[in-house]
Amino acid sequence: MSALAVSELRPRPDVLADKRVAIVAERLIDMRGGERVVAAVAEMMPHADIYATVMGDQDVPAFGGRRVHTSFVQGLPGAKRFFRAYLPLYPMAVERLDLRRYDAVVSLSSAFAHGALTNPETTHVCYCHTPLRFAWNYQHAYNRSSNPLVRGVTTPLLHYIRSWDVAASHRVDAYVANSRNVQRRLWKYYRRESTVIYPPVDTARFTPSSERGDHYLIVSALNDHKRVDIAVAAFSRLGLPLYVVGSGPDEPRLRSRAAHNITFLGRVGEGELAQLYATCRAFIFTSDEDFGIAPVEAQASGRPVIAFGSGGALETVQDGVTGVLFGDQTAACLEETVRGFDPDGFRPATIRANAMRFSVERFQDQFGRMLSVSCKPTVENQMAEWPRLQLL
Repeated sequence: MSALAVSELRPRPDVLADKRVAIVAERLIDMRGGERVVAAVAEMMPHADIYATVMGDQDVPAFGGRRVHTSFVQGLPGAKRFFRAYLPLYPMAVERLDLRRYDAVVSLSSAFAHGALTNPETTHVCYCHTPLRFAWNYQHAYNRSSNPLVRGVTTPLLHYIRSWDVAASHRVDAYVANSRNVQRRLWKYYRRESTVIYPPVDTARFTPSSERGDHYLIVSALNDHKRVDIAVAAFSRLGLPLYVVGSGPDEPRLRSRAAHNITFLGRVGEGELAQLYATCRAFIFTSDEDFGIAPVEAQASGRPVIAFGSGGALETVQDGVTGVLFGDQTAACLEETVRGFDPDGFRPATIRANAMRFSVERFQDQFGRMLSVSCKPTVENQMAEWPRLQLL
Protein backbone atom coordinates (compact mmCIF):
# COMPACT_ATOMS: atom_id res chain seq x y z
CA MET A 1 0.00 0.00 0.00
CA SER A 2 1.31 3.41 -0.80
CA ALA A 3 0.52 7.08 -0.69
CA LEU A 4 1.56 10.09 -2.67
CA ALA A 5 4.20 12.31 -1.10
CA VAL A 6 2.09 15.44 -1.54
CA SER A 7 4.58 17.57 0.35
CA GLU A 8 6.93 17.23 -2.64
CA LEU A 9 4.42 18.67 -5.10
CA ARG A 10 4.17 22.31 -6.04
CA PRO A 11 0.87 24.08 -5.37
CA ARG A 12 -1.37 25.08 -8.25
CA PRO A 13 -3.51 28.22 -7.72
CA ASP A 14 -6.74 27.21 -9.54
CA VAL A 15 -7.30 23.49 -9.26
CA LEU A 16 -8.13 22.04 -12.70
CA ALA A 17 -9.36 25.46 -13.88
CA ASP A 18 -8.47 24.53 -17.46
CA LYS A 19 -10.57 21.35 -17.44
CA ARG A 20 -14.23 20.38 -17.49
CA VAL A 21 -14.74 18.81 -14.06
CA ALA A 22 -17.58 16.93 -12.39
CA ILE A 23 -17.81 16.31 -8.65
CA VAL A 24 -19.79 13.14 -7.90
CA ALA A 25 -21.05 12.76 -4.33
CA GLU A 26 -23.19 10.28 -2.45
CA ARG A 27 -26.46 11.39 -0.90
CA LEU A 28 -26.45 15.04 0.23
CA ILE A 29 -29.06 14.81 2.96
CA ASP A 30 -27.56 16.49 6.06
CA MET A 31 -24.58 18.81 6.47
CA ARG A 32 -22.37 16.28 8.24
CA GLY A 33 -18.79 15.19 7.72
CA GLY A 34 -19.13 13.76 4.23
CA GLU A 35 -21.16 16.73 3.01
CA ARG A 36 -18.56 19.13 4.41
CA VAL A 37 -15.88 17.37 2.36
CA VAL A 38 -18.03 17.91 -0.75
CA ALA A 39 -18.35 21.60 0.15
CA ALA A 40 -14.58 21.94 0.62
CA VAL A 41 -13.88 20.31 -2.75
CA ALA A 42 -16.56 22.43 -4.44
CA GLU A 43 -14.88 25.54 -3.03
CA MET A 44 -11.60 24.45 -4.61
CA MET A 45 -13.23 24.11 -8.02
CA PRO A 46 -15.95 26.76 -8.44
CA HIS A 47 -16.27 25.90 -12.13
CA ALA A 48 -17.09 22.22 -11.51
CA ASP A 49 -20.54 20.68 -11.87
CA ILE A 50 -21.88 18.77 -8.86
CA TYR A 51 -23.75 15.47 -9.00
CA ALA A 52 -25.37 13.39 -6.24
CA THR A 53 -27.68 10.39 -6.11
CA VAL A 54 -30.16 12.20 -3.82
CA MET A 55 -30.31 15.80 -2.61
CA GLY A 56 -32.10 16.72 0.62
CA ASP A 57 -33.31 20.14 1.74
CA GLN A 58 -29.70 21.19 1.70
CA ASP A 59 -28.15 24.62 2.13
CA VAL A 60 -27.23 25.28 -1.51
CA PRO A 61 -24.84 28.15 -0.63
CA ALA A 62 -22.67 25.49 1.04
CA PHE A 63 -21.87 24.32 -2.49
CA GLY A 64 -21.20 27.77 -3.91
CA GLY A 65 -24.84 28.34 -4.85
CA ARG A 66 -24.56 25.83 -7.67
CA ARG A 67 -27.27 23.48 -8.80
CA VAL A 68 -26.73 19.87 -7.76
CA HIS A 69 -27.62 17.39 -10.51
CA THR A 70 -29.33 14.31 -9.06
CA SER A 71 -30.07 10.77 -10.21
CA PHE A 72 -33.44 9.24 -11.00
CA VAL A 73 -33.74 8.18 -7.35
CA GLN A 74 -34.49 11.82 -6.50
CA GLY A 75 -37.90 11.49 -8.19
CA LEU A 76 -38.94 8.32 -6.38
CA PRO A 77 -41.54 8.55 -3.55
CA GLY A 78 -40.04 9.64 -0.23
CA ALA A 79 -36.47 9.53 -1.54
CA LYS A 80 -35.26 12.35 0.72
CA ARG A 81 -36.53 10.68 3.89
CA PHE A 82 -36.43 6.97 3.05
CA PHE A 83 -33.34 6.99 0.84
CA ARG A 84 -32.02 3.78 2.45
CA ALA A 85 -35.01 1.85 1.12
CA TYR A 86 -33.72 2.37 -2.43
CA LEU A 87 -30.28 0.90 -1.72
CA PRO A 88 -30.39 -1.78 -4.50
CA LEU A 89 -30.96 1.00 -7.06
CA TYR A 90 -27.88 3.10 -6.27
CA PRO A 91 -25.40 1.18 -8.49
CA MET A 92 -27.69 1.80 -11.46
CA ALA A 93 -28.37 5.38 -10.37
CA VAL A 94 -24.71 6.40 -10.25
CA GLU A 95 -23.96 4.63 -13.54
CA ARG A 96 -26.72 6.55 -15.28
CA LEU A 97 -25.19 9.94 -14.45
CA ASP A 98 -24.08 11.31 -17.83
CA LEU A 99 -20.44 12.33 -17.38
CA ARG A 100 -19.29 11.95 -20.97
CA ARG A 101 -18.36 15.61 -21.52
CA TYR A 102 -15.90 15.93 -18.62
CA ASP A 103 -12.11 15.84 -18.68
CA ALA A 104 -11.93 14.90 -14.99
CA VAL A 105 -14.29 13.38 -12.46
CA VAL A 106 -13.73 13.67 -8.71
CA SER A 107 -15.90 11.26 -6.76
CA LEU A 108 -16.33 11.42 -3.00
CA SER A 109 -17.39 7.93 -2.06
CA SER A 110 -18.52 6.04 1.01
CA ALA A 111 -20.69 3.65 -0.96
CA PHE A 112 -21.45 3.97 -4.68
CA ALA A 113 -20.05 7.24 -6.07
CA HIS A 114 -16.79 5.64 -7.20
CA GLY A 115 -18.81 3.54 -9.66
CA ALA A 116 -19.52 6.48 -11.99
CA LEU A 117 -19.01 5.66 -15.66
CA THR A 118 -16.63 7.92 -17.61
CA ASN A 119 -15.02 8.05 -21.02
CA PRO A 120 -11.66 6.25 -21.39
CA GLU A 121 -9.83 9.58 -21.69
CA THR A 122 -11.45 11.02 -18.55
CA THR A 123 -9.35 10.99 -15.38
CA HIS A 124 -11.32 9.70 -12.39
CA VAL A 125 -9.94 10.46 -8.91
CA CYS A 126 -11.86 9.04 -5.96
CA TYR A 127 -11.66 10.45 -2.45
CA CYS A 128 -12.78 7.41 -0.45
CA HIS A 129 -14.27 7.68 3.02
CA THR A 130 -14.56 3.89 3.11
CA PRO A 131 -15.44 0.96 0.91
CA LEU A 132 -19.12 0.17 1.47
CA ARG A 133 -19.05 -0.92 5.11
CA PHE A 134 -22.34 -2.77 5.44
CA ALA A 135 -21.54 -4.93 2.39
CA TRP A 136 -18.02 -5.90 3.52
CA ASN A 137 -18.24 -5.79 7.32
CA TYR A 138 -21.77 -6.78 8.30
CA GLN A 139 -22.48 -9.95 6.25
CA HIS A 140 -22.07 -12.28 9.24
CA ALA A 141 -24.13 -10.02 11.49
CA TYR A 142 -27.01 -10.35 9.02
CA ASN A 143 -26.44 -14.11 8.86
CA ARG A 144 -26.96 -14.32 12.62
CA SER A 145 -30.32 -12.58 12.39
CA SER A 146 -33.19 -14.58 13.83
CA ASN A 147 -35.40 -13.41 10.97
CA PRO A 148 -35.12 -15.89 8.06
CA LEU A 149 -36.55 -13.25 5.69
CA VAL A 150 -33.67 -10.91 6.54
CA ARG A 151 -31.13 -13.67 5.89
CA GLY A 152 -32.83 -14.69 2.66
CA VAL A 153 -32.79 -11.15 1.27
CA THR A 154 -29.45 -9.82 2.52
CA THR A 155 -27.23 -12.75 1.50
CA PRO A 156 -27.80 -12.52 -2.28
CA LEU A 157 -28.12 -8.71 -2.17
CA LEU A 158 -24.78 -8.22 -0.44
CA HIS A 159 -23.12 -10.73 -2.75
CA TYR A 160 -24.35 -8.73 -5.74
CA ILE A 161 -23.25 -5.41 -4.21
CA ARG A 162 -19.77 -6.71 -3.34
CA SER A 163 -19.30 -8.02 -6.87
CA TRP A 164 -20.43 -4.68 -8.32
CA ASP A 165 -18.24 -2.79 -5.84
CA VAL A 166 -15.03 -4.57 -6.86
CA ALA A 167 -15.81 -4.10 -10.55
CA ALA A 168 -16.53 -0.41 -9.93
CA SER A 169 -13.21 0.05 -8.13
CA HIS A 170 -11.35 -0.61 -11.39
CA ARG A 171 -13.03 2.39 -13.01
CA VAL A 172 -11.02 4.74 -10.74
CA ASP A 173 -7.64 6.00 -11.95
CA ALA A 174 -6.37 7.16 -8.56
CA TYR A 175 -7.66 6.59 -5.04
CA VAL A 176 -7.30 8.95 -2.10
CA ALA A 177 -8.06 7.47 1.34
CA ASN A 178 -9.30 9.64 4.19
CA SER A 179 -7.06 7.78 6.67
CA ARG A 180 -4.56 4.95 6.89
CA ASN A 181 -7.41 2.95 8.36
CA VAL A 182 -9.34 3.29 5.08
CA GLN A 183 -6.17 2.86 3.05
CA ARG A 184 -5.83 -0.66 4.48
CA ARG A 185 -9.42 -1.47 3.46
CA LEU A 186 -8.87 -0.21 -0.08
CA TRP A 187 -5.96 -2.62 -0.39
CA LYS A 188 -7.79 -5.48 1.35
CA TYR A 189 -11.00 -5.32 -0.70
CA TYR A 190 -9.88 -3.78 -4.01
CA ARG A 191 -6.11 -4.36 -4.07
CA ARG A 192 -5.75 -0.66 -4.94
CA GLU A 193 -2.96 1.64 -3.80
CA SER A 194 -3.99 5.02 -2.43
CA THR A 195 -2.86 8.38 -1.17
CA VAL A 196 -3.76 9.33 2.40
CA ILE A 197 -5.13 12.86 2.77
CA TYR A 198 -7.11 13.51 5.92
CA PRO A 199 -10.56 15.08 5.51
CA PRO A 200 -11.14 18.77 6.22
CA VAL A 201 -12.29 19.80 9.69
CA ASP A 202 -13.44 23.38 10.15
CA THR A 203 -11.09 23.96 13.06
CA ALA A 204 -11.60 27.74 12.80
CA ARG A 205 -15.13 27.30 14.21
CA PHE A 206 -13.70 26.17 17.57
CA THR A 207 -11.48 27.92 20.09
CA PRO A 208 -10.26 26.99 23.60
CA SER A 209 -11.89 28.62 26.63
CA SER A 210 -10.42 29.63 29.98
CA GLU A 211 -13.59 28.31 31.63
CA ARG A 212 -14.21 24.64 32.20
CA GLY A 213 -17.42 22.98 33.25
CA ASP A 214 -18.03 19.66 34.98
CA HIS A 215 -19.68 17.90 32.05
CA TYR A 216 -18.35 15.28 29.68
CA LEU A 217 -19.57 15.45 26.09
CA ILE A 218 -20.67 13.20 23.24
CA VAL A 219 -21.51 14.51 19.77
CA SER A 220 -22.83 11.72 17.59
CA ALA A 221 -25.65 10.40 15.47
CA LEU A 222 -27.60 8.10 17.76
CA ASN A 223 -27.36 4.89 15.76
CA ASP A 224 -26.62 1.54 17.36
CA HIS A 225 -23.25 1.10 15.59
CA LYS A 226 -21.99 4.34 17.20
CA ARG A 227 -22.03 2.48 20.54
CA VAL A 228 -23.22 5.45 22.57
CA ASP A 229 -24.84 2.80 24.79
CA ILE A 230 -21.38 2.11 26.22
CA ALA A 231 -21.10 5.69 27.47
CA VAL A 232 -24.68 5.70 28.78
CA ALA A 233 -24.01 2.55 30.83
CA ALA A 234 -20.63 3.76 32.10
CA PHE A 235 -21.77 7.25 33.10
CA SER A 236 -24.98 5.95 34.67
CA ARG A 237 -22.75 4.07 37.09
CA LEU A 238 -20.22 6.89 37.45
CA GLY A 239 -22.88 9.50 38.24
CA LEU A 240 -20.89 12.18 36.38
CA PRO A 241 -22.69 14.70 34.13
CA LEU A 242 -22.73 13.64 30.49
CA TYR A 243 -24.23 15.77 27.70
CA VAL A 244 -25.26 13.95 24.53
CA VAL A 245 -25.62 16.05 21.37
CA GLY A 246 -27.30 14.42 18.39
CA SER A 247 -30.36 12.46 17.39
CA GLY A 248 -31.20 9.20 15.69
CA PRO A 249 -33.21 5.98 15.82
CA ASP A 250 -31.38 4.66 18.89
CA GLU A 251 -32.36 7.67 21.04
CA PRO A 252 -35.48 6.13 22.73
CA ARG A 253 -33.50 3.07 23.81
CA LEU A 254 -30.62 5.18 25.12
CA ARG A 255 -32.96 7.48 27.05
CA SER A 256 -34.68 4.53 28.68
CA ARG A 257 -31.34 3.25 30.00
CA ALA A 258 -29.84 6.59 31.05
CA ALA A 259 -29.56 7.76 34.65
CA HIS A 260 -30.56 11.28 35.72
CA ASN A 261 -27.01 12.62 35.25
CA ILE A 262 -27.16 12.09 31.46
CA THR A 263 -28.76 14.90 29.44
CA PHE A 264 -29.86 14.48 25.83
CA LEU A 265 -29.66 17.83 24.05
CA GLY A 266 -30.69 16.77 20.54
CA ARG A 267 -29.35 18.96 17.78
CA VAL A 268 -27.86 22.28 18.85
CA GLY A 269 -26.72 25.42 17.04
CA GLU A 270 -23.09 25.93 16.03
CA GLY A 271 -22.48 28.54 18.74
CA GLU A 272 -23.85 26.32 21.51
CA LEU A 273 -21.91 23.34 20.19
CA ALA A 274 -18.65 25.30 20.23
CA GLN A 275 -19.34 26.33 23.84
CA LEU A 276 -20.09 22.75 24.88
CA TYR A 277 -16.84 21.56 23.31
CA ALA A 278 -14.74 24.32 24.85
CA THR A 279 -16.01 23.85 28.41
CA CYS A 280 -16.24 20.05 28.70
CA ARG A 281 -13.90 18.09 30.94
CA ALA A 282 -13.33 15.66 28.09
CA PHE A 283 -14.94 14.47 24.89
CA ILE A 284 -16.13 10.86 24.87
CA PHE A 285 -15.77 8.84 21.66
CA THR A 286 -16.97 5.23 21.74
CA SER A 287 -17.29 4.45 18.03
CA ASP A 288 -14.94 2.62 15.66
CA GLU A 289 -14.91 5.15 12.82
CA ASP A 290 -13.22 5.43 9.45
CA PHE A 291 -11.82 8.78 10.58
CA GLY A 292 -14.07 10.61 13.05
CA ILE A 293 -14.46 14.39 12.80
CA ALA A 294 -15.97 15.09 16.23
CA PRO A 295 -12.79 14.18 18.20
CA VAL A 296 -10.84 16.63 16.04
CA GLU A 297 -13.42 19.36 16.70
CA ALA A 298 -13.05 18.72 20.44
CA GLN A 299 -9.27 18.99 20.17
CA ALA A 300 -9.60 22.20 18.16
CA SER A 301 -11.44 23.48 21.24
CA GLY A 302 -8.44 22.54 23.39
CA ARG A 303 -10.20 19.68 25.16
CA PRO A 304 -8.82 16.14 25.62
CA VAL A 305 -10.56 13.12 24.12
CA ILE A 306 -11.31 9.78 25.77
CA ALA A 307 -11.66 7.46 22.77
CA PHE A 308 -11.96 3.79 21.93
CA GLY A 309 -8.51 2.92 20.61
CA SER A 310 -9.45 1.69 17.16
CA GLY A 311 -10.01 3.02 13.64
CA GLY A 312 -9.54 6.69 12.95
CA ALA A 313 -9.02 7.62 16.60
CA LEU A 314 -5.59 6.00 16.44
CA GLU A 315 -4.63 8.66 13.87
CA THR A 316 -6.26 11.73 15.44
CA VAL A 317 -5.78 11.25 19.19
CA GLN A 318 -2.27 11.13 20.66
CA ASP A 319 -2.54 8.87 23.67
CA GLY A 320 -1.38 10.65 26.81
CA VAL A 321 -0.84 13.94 24.94
CA THR A 322 -4.19 15.01 23.50
CA GLY A 323 -6.34 12.40 25.19
CA VAL A 324 -6.61 8.82 26.41
CA LEU A 325 -7.36 5.67 24.42
CA PHE A 326 -9.22 2.77 26.05
CA GLY A 327 -8.65 -0.72 24.76
CA ASP A 328 -11.98 -2.57 24.96
CA GLN A 329 -15.24 -1.32 23.48
CA THR A 330 -17.11 -1.97 26.71
CA ALA A 331 -18.79 0.13 29.38
CA ALA A 332 -16.53 -1.36 32.06
CA CYS A 333 -13.35 -0.35 30.24
CA LEU A 334 -14.65 3.18 29.59
CA GLU A 335 -15.75 3.52 33.22
CA GLU A 336 -12.31 2.50 34.47
CA THR A 337 -10.63 4.95 32.08
CA VAL A 338 -12.82 7.86 33.19
CA ARG A 339 -12.17 7.10 36.87
CA GLY A 340 -8.43 7.43 36.25
CA PHE A 341 -8.72 10.48 33.99
CA ASP A 342 -7.14 13.80 35.07
CA PRO A 343 -8.11 16.74 32.82
CA ASP A 344 -5.36 18.87 34.34
CA GLY A 345 -2.77 16.57 32.82
CA PHE A 346 -3.34 18.00 29.33
CA ARG A 347 -2.35 21.33 27.77
CA PRO A 348 -5.04 23.01 25.64
CA ALA A 349 -2.48 24.63 23.32
CA THR A 350 -0.85 21.28 22.58
CA ILE A 351 -4.23 19.66 21.97
CA ARG A 352 -5.32 22.39 19.56
CA ALA A 353 -2.01 22.25 17.68
CA ASN A 354 -2.68 18.57 16.98
CA ALA A 355 -6.14 19.38 15.60
CA MET A 356 -4.72 21.92 13.16
CA ARG A 357 -3.18 19.05 11.19
CA PHE A 358 -6.71 18.46 9.88
CA SER A 359 -7.72 21.99 8.89
CA VAL A 360 -9.73 22.80 5.75
CA GLU A 361 -6.81 24.80 4.37
CA ARG A 362 -4.40 21.90 4.73
CA PHE A 363 -6.85 19.50 3.07
CA GLN A 364 -7.43 21.83 0.13
CA ASP A 365 -3.71 22.38 -0.34
CA GLN A 366 -2.86 18.67 -0.29
CA PHE A 367 -5.84 17.50 -2.33
CA GLY A 368 -5.32 20.28 -4.86
CA ARG A 369 -1.71 19.26 -5.37
CA MET A 370 -2.67 15.64 -5.75
CA LEU A 371 -5.33 16.46 -8.37
CA SER A 372 -2.91 18.66 -10.29
CA VAL A 373 -0.54 15.71 -10.68
CA SER A 374 -3.17 13.01 -11.31
CA CYS A 375 -5.16 14.91 -13.94
CA LYS A 376 -2.40 15.25 -16.50
CA PRO A 377 -3.52 15.78 -20.09
CA THR A 378 -2.26 12.41 -21.31
CA VAL A 379 -2.13 8.90 -19.97
CA GLU A 380 1.64 8.87 -20.54
CA ASN A 381 2.10 11.88 -18.26
CA GLN A 382 -0.13 10.33 -15.62
CA MET A 383 1.81 7.06 -15.60
CA ALA A 384 5.09 8.94 -15.31
CA GLU A 385 3.93 10.17 -11.90
CA TRP A 386 3.04 6.78 -10.36
CA PRO A 387 6.65 5.99 -9.26
CA ARG A 388 6.31 8.99 -6.94
CA LEU A 389 3.86 7.01 -4.81
CA GLN A 390 5.37 6.13 -1.46
CA LEU A 391 4.35 5.48 2.12
CA LEU A 392 3.71 8.61 4.14
